[in-house]
Amino acid sequence: MSREQVSISELLLSLDSSELQEAEQVRASLLSDRGGAVLSSLVEYYLDSSSSQAVLLLSSIREPHHKHLLEKLNESLSRPGTRLAGLTLLGHLIRKQPPWVHHISRSTLLPSLLRCLKADTDVVVLITGVLVLITLLPMIPQAGKQHIYDFFDVFGRLASWSYKNPGHVPVVHLVHLHAGVYSLFHRLYGMFPCNFIYYLRLHYSMKENLDTFQEVVKPMLEHVRVHPELVTGSQDYELDPSR
Repeated sequence: MSREQVSISELLLSLDSSELQEAEQVRASLLSDRGGAVLSSLVEYYLDSSSSQAVLLLSSIREPHHKHLLEKLNESLSRPGTRLAGLTLLGHLIRKQPPWVHHISRSTLLPSLLRCLKADTDVVVLITGVLVLITLLPMIPQAGKQHIYDFFDVFGRLASWSYKNPGHVPVVHLVHLHAGVYSLFHRLYGMFPCNFIYYLRLHYSMKENLDTFQEVVKPMLEHVRVHPELVTGSQDYELDPSR
C-alpha cells in the first residue's frame, strides 16, 4: 500500500469525528483525484460504514469525476454483499440532484439497477431499488426510448411479487413493497400513459397474470384519473427526445 493510500485510509477512519479538517482534506483529495483512487476508497468506506459524511463528500463530486463514481456504484450493485448499501448510496446521491445525474441514462449503472429489480429475491433490496428508480425516472426521461419496457417489466414483476410473495417475507416488508409498486405505477402512468396502458392491456390479458391484475393493478387504475395524453398523445410522441 502506498503512502498516499495509507494517508487516505487514515483520513477516512476519522471522517465522522467532529473535526471538520478531515472532511476538508478528503474533499481536497477528491478534487485532485485523477485516477479515482480516493473516490473508490470513499465509496468503499460508505459501503462499510453508511457514513453520512461520505455521502456529503460524494454528492459534491463534479464532472468528469462522476465517471469513476458511476463505475464504482455499478461495481457495488454487481456484488450481492454490497448491493443494498450501493443502492442506498445511489438513492442518497440522486435525491441531492447532482449536475451529472443525467449521465446515468447512458451508463452501465442503469441496466444494472434494472437487472437487480428484475432478478433479485431480497425484499429489502427490491424495496430500496424501486424507490431509487422512482426518484431517478423524472431525471432521465431520455432513457425511456431504450428502457421503457424494462421499466414496465420491473413493474410487472414487483406487482406479482408483492401479491404472490414467493419469498414468504414478513407482512411489514410486503406493505413497503406494495407502496413502492404503487408509487412506480403513478410514475410510469404519469410519464408514459399511452405506452403504459398498452403494456398493462397486453400483460394482464394473459391468464397467468389475471389474479395479480384483479388484486393489485385494478385497484390502482380505479384511483387515477384519465390522463389527457391518452386522448391527445401517442406512444411514439411520449418517447420523442424533443418533447
